[in-house]
Amino acid sequence: MSERYADVIVDLTAKLDRVFQYRIPDELAGQIVPGTCVEIPFGRSDRITRGYVIGIQETPGIDPARIKAIAAVSGRGIGAESGLIRLAAWMKKTYGSSMIQALRTTLPVRERETRKTEDEIGLAVDDTRAEEILSEYRRKHFSAKERLLALLIRKKRVNRAEAQKELKVTLSTIRSMEKEGVIRVDSSEIDRLPSVLLSGGREPGEPAVLSREQTAVRDGILRSFREEPDRPCFLAGVTGSGKTLVYMDLAERTLSEGMEVIVLIPEIALSWQIVRRFAARFGKKVAVIHSRMGKAERYDEFERVKRGEAKIVIGPRSALFTPFSNPGLIIIDEEQESAYQSDETPRYDAREAAIERGRIEDARVLLGSATPSFDSFYRAETGRYRLFTMKERYGGAVLPAVSVVDMRRELRAGNTSMLSGALKAEIAKRLDRHEQTILFLNKRGFTSFISCRSCGHVIKCPHCDVSLTAHRGGKLICHYCGYEQPMVQRCPECGSPHISGFRAGTEMAESVVKKEFPEAEVLRMDFDTTRGKDGHEKIVEAFANHQADILIGTQMIVKGHDFPDVTLVGVLLADLSLFASDYRSGERTWQLLVQAVGRAGRGDKKGLALIQTYHPDEPCILSAAKQDYRSFYEQEMKVRRVLGYPPCGWLLAVHASGRSEEKLDTAMRYLVKYFSMINRKKQAQLIGPAPETVSKIKDYHRRVLYIKTGSEETAVHIRALLEEYIEMNSGFRDIFFTYDLNR
Repeated sequence: MSERYADVIVDLTAKLDRVFQYRIPDELAGQIVPGTCVEIPFGRSDRITRGYVIGIQETPGIDPARIKAIAAVSGRGIGAESGLIRLAAWMKKTYGSSMIQALRTTLPVRERETRKTEDEIGLAVDDTRAEEILSEYRRKHFSAKERLLALLIRKKRVNRAEAQKELKVTLSTIRSMEKEGVIRVDSSEIDRLPSVLLSGGREPGEPAVLSREQTAVRDGILRSFREEPDRPCFLAGVTGSGKTLVYMDLAERTLSEGMEVIVLIPEIALSWQIVRRFAARFGKKVAVIHSRMGKAERYDEFERVKRGEAKIVIGPRSALFTPFSNPGLIIIDEEQESAYQSDETPRYDAREAAIERGRIEDARVLLGSATPSFDSFYRAETGRYRLFTMKERYGGAVLPAVSVVDMRRELRAGNTSMLSGALKAEIAKRLDRHEQTILFLNKRGFTSFISCRSCGHVIKCPHCDVSLTAHRGGKLICHYCGYEQPMVQRCPECGSPHISGFRAGTEMAESVVKKEFPEAEVLRMDFDTTRGKDGHEKIVEAFANHQADILIGTQMIVKGHDFPDVTLVGVLLADLSLFASDYRSGERTWQLLVQAVGRAGRGDKKGLALIQTYHPDEPCILSAAKQDYRSFYEQEMKVRRVLGYPPCGWLLAVHASGRSEEKLDTAMRYLVKYFSMINRKKQAQLIGPAPETVSKIKDYHRRVLYIKTGSEETAVHIRALLEEYIEMNSGFRDIFFTYDLNR
């Protein structure tokens, strides 16, 4: 038999980012494939360590005499890790990173945590003897022992911690009674379940009955999975149409076939209710994994997966890498959310990674949204995804009425408040009727643009169709091409001096509302108020229990939540994301507005939404008010096609940062020259370099350049060449690079 060699990467806890080659012994030849966990002699001392096979070669890369043999296949074998290692290799190639970085993403090192134990106290004697001992305790005035024994005679078994707290019994008293042979203390390991599961119930509930439309969609998805298993399905359902019920039905069928389910949600704060509903339906079969959990909680959840107790895992993008051995279904809810895109290397898109994992492990993939991303809808239109739609709200509820409020008229009428006259009147009506109101501040990250309060004109880049951003020093800069101009003092359209940066905050909104409606109970939900553990859950639960009349917040309040008594939604400033310096700003604004509007009227009471804006004639505002996706999509896509923006093209962003601004700018100039060399056939177009939206963070200056091209293959190839060039040249040593694809 000819020799074969395995490319092995050492245990992920090591810092080595190298592949080592090992000879595959004849007796292990049939057991080793990419993904196998092996034990290998490593280093001069040949200490046995663990590694992962990432490739098999027929020829050695070095002198065969220097190649050691694999010692054994690890007891962990290939299991669930094989597919995750192949996924890591795909992520490395597609998004740019080292193999060790990709592996640490798909196979994160999980530190072992001490299991939590619970003690129960029971009687070690029969009831007759217990009564005799109780009398003796009373005679000797052993009051603590008397209290505990009396309780045990009545209940037989009690929790030790609860007994200590309620009966004021010390641990020494318990140990004394145990030593006397009167009681027995039994310890058992328990799982530290996330509070969202504990509060959601742990016993399976009865499934809800699907509507006729939901049943038809469910059947169509199942048929598509059978006929075209590699083709993802996309479910576009209006807000309140019951997509979660379809997800749960499909999950139940997957479990009945002996397979596991992964449900991806954008972030726990946006999807608290979907977790509760899955927990109520499937009980202990559900595990939840997210970043706000403690290490011990995460460890226990992974242990439940490992033991086969949890068959459904719900969580943000990292839940995709749950080590299931037989995943059958991957669901991506609210697929349009940018939270699915990682900000750490490799900067992967969890939606694309989910589709690739599905391909590798024969799992079906379903994406869902009430407000589809252009990327996904384009793929559905062009046949890459199979599209299913739900146009009716579940249970007979109707979509809310929507009105657009022109804030320019409010200003001319002398109202400078964040609340229009119409919105104030409607809030007052809800307070009188004991109904609830949501006020949404449409704020996403850094969205400072320059706008005229009189006519609504926004200062835009003449080359890139995005707004210019105000920088210190009195400059307006485009963060795509670097175009800059001086700050304007008067509106170039109407000459008004009321032109400035557009900023607002939830604290300001809360103050205004409390002053206007002092009798109302108001809750605020944003990053600050949800910072603590379970912060988002506590606020949502309080509002759901009618402990407040008005909920004010950012995007985390308008997605995934279902409050039947909310009959009014007010969008305070639709413009805050409309003119962000991003070619997707219109798309994202439309999505946010439709999601916000969709919170109203989800019960049996009719809903109303008011969208306050300085730009009532903007296409995305008008389309959101009509909840008309198709017209907005078709209009926006015309611009994307002309400019070559995704999904009509591919956009590679090269981000660079460094302490020395001079070195950084020099490095970017050399990168531009190298790009010109490798782009002689003009397959791609370069834009920039330009300052990032935030051009300096923690003393690191930041630049970005964009590369437009017509195909993914070209974008990936160019990125690989740039990476190789940067790696070879010492001049880039102090510059840090990351890459984004189609962000």
